[in-house]
Amino acid sequence: MYDGSCPLCTREIAIYRRSPAIQPVQWVDVSSKESWLPQGASREQLMQRFHVVTAEGTLVSGAAAFVHLWRQLPGWRHLARVCQCPGVIPLMDVMYDLFLRWRPHLQRWAQRKDVARDRGSV
Repeated sequence: MYDGSCPLCTREIAIYRRSPAIQPVQWVDVSSKESWLPQGASREQLMQRFHVVTAEGTLVSGAAAFVHLWRQLPGWRHLARVCQCPGVIPLMDVMYDLFLRWRPHLQRWAQRKDVARDRGSV
């Protein structure tokens, strides 16, 4: 579950989508009003962080969600294994929280870059 209105998020998801998944992955753009949302989760909550609903129906967010997704993608499984080392996921969550603070600024930069590219300036 990702924020499809975020140019950074859509770029990252596009990279993941190119990898064939071991188990089926349903990509859900939670910025779309028509998107399915897990029971008890708000659209606003889901747009603030990356989330995965596991095959068992558990909602996972942040670094643990990335690691869960990476386990499903053959090209990313080695990174998922490294992340299982003690202390790595909590450290990743701290780094992810820092990224999220900067995300609005980075989104504006990415949008300006997209506009410039579309105009042929890049």
